[in-house]
Amino acid sequence: MGPQIWHSHPEILGGTPVFVGTRVPVRSLFDYLEGGESLDEFLRQFPSVKREQAISALDEARDSLLTGVHHS
Repeated sequence: MGPQIWHSHPEILGGTPVFVGTRVPVRSLFDYLEGGESLDEFLRQFPSVKREQAISALDEARDSLLTGVHHS
């Protein structure tokens, strides 16, 4: 497993998971994509998030979903 890409801390947005080194909630990435925006648009709006962090978050979500499917 690579470096941590997100974390949560009670003093940062009340414990909402955020990208490491930012105050940007990870959920914002999924909200943007769900709303039809591109990854590039998300990164333009939140320049503190690195492309690698966003892609890693998507990879983790995909892997989590697929792992859950295989164990059902």
